[in-house]
Amino acid sequence: MRDVTGKTAFITGGASGMGLAMARSFAKAGMRVVIADIEQAALDAAKAEFEASNAEFLTLDLDVTDRDAMAAAADAAEARFDKVHVVCNNAGVAVGGPIDQMTYNDWDWVTNVNLNGVVNGIQTFTERIKAHGEGGHFVNTASMAGHLSIPGLSVYTATKFAVVGISETMLVDLEPHQIGVSVLCPGLVNTNIFNSDRNRPADLPGTDASTLLVGNLPAEQQAVRLEELRAGALEPAVVGDMVLHAIREQEFYIFTHPELQEMTDLRSNEMANAYGRWREYREQRGV
Repeated sequence: MRDVTGKTAFITGGASGMGLAMARSFAKAGMRVVIADIEQAALDAAKAEFEASNAEFLTLDLDVTDRDAMAAAADAAEARFDKVHVVCNNAGVAVGGPIDQMTYNDWDWVTNVNLNGVVNGIQTFTERIKAHGEGGHFVNTASMAGHLSIPGLSVYTATKFAVVGISETMLVDLEPHQIGVSVLCPGLVNTNIFNSDRNRPADLPGTDASTLLVGNLPAEQQAVRLEELRAGALEPAVVGDMVLHAIREQEFYIFTHPELQEMTDLRSNEMANAYGRWREYREQRGV
């Protein structure tokens, strides 16, 4: 979708972090943006920002785990802008810690947002985009945790591997309908992912998500460590521009941190070596 001017983008988790960066990049390119988010304070701030610009926009309160709410949000977007062309399934949360310390609440919360939220976006918008016949594009936010297994990120990793796999399938399935697909696989970006618990539902309580990367440090040291991580993280604005480029150029994988290639190569090499060992195993047994 090289010509994005006048096209409408619907962005979940759109009021902060990478989602807000996408909205800014899209608006600068002449797109109309629908900023959907569960956090009202962030929505209010985004609304104030975009009201001060010349951008055409709409802010919507949305819980991506609620299928009826997703459909209602799609209706609202179409009522305002007629058609939606780009859907960024970006909302995400995280918990951290060893898998033996994870609870059903952890699994249910993270899976509902990171996986089911993407599914709900796909199910809600695919037929709508096909129906208007102007083509479109999905951007599904995964993570480098969708390509690498990181100790202490079992629940998060499971959802992100799933998003990568869904996206790879969508790429082929939707191509005949002129619907492109990208999967965003960021490394460490300066977002509020470390503070996911701010939006954790009361009926699924659990451990503070800051343990995602800081571990079980004393409370007085956690804030310092988080600031250190943020200082070395990529700024979301860079990611927003990369996503816009991927949509225009029909780029599937969006790797924000190319320096991590060596880590994915290690996994690929291990898989290649395993193929060789099992080939030898079968040859030796004549099976």
